[in-house]
Amino acid sequence: MEHDGVDRRVVERAVGERNGVPVGRGTSAGVPDPELVVGPKRRRFSAEYKLRILREVETCTRAEIGVLLRREGLYSSLLSEWRKQRDAGALEALERPRGRPAADPRDARIAALERRAARAEAELSKARRVIEVQGNVSALLGELLEPKGATGSTER
Repeated sequence: MEHDGVDRRVVERAVGERNGVPVGRGTSAGVPDPELVVGPKRRRFSAEYKLRILREVETCTRAEIGVLLRREGLYSSLLSEWRKQRDAGALEALERPRGRPAADPRDARIAALERRAARAEAELSKARRVIEVQGNVSALLGELLEPKGATGSTER
């Protein structure tokens, strides 16, 4: 909170405001906020571009290579990396995307079927136990409900 200079009223500022100017907006038209930092973006080069640059480098002298690199904004380490990629498999190595390879949809289907089979086997095991318990209960009830005299000798 600040005091207004004229009639001593309290002026409340929103979070992120400085001196009456919201953060992220320029102080005047066309002037960017000095506290706003834009991070660098990673450059990506197509396979055609890499091959074109490598062909140009092969025709250049040593001094011309430096001029080419400055003109394109490249580093010499990129050239050596691109040469290795080209020698390893030409265009295929240059076009290979970075990161983890895409999952095969068949693998997902196999995993789903394996889970389904495991679930079915578990249910079958439960059903077998239930049938076994029912058989035991039936045998016990049969013994309990059977008349006592009917099992062995007939006494009168």
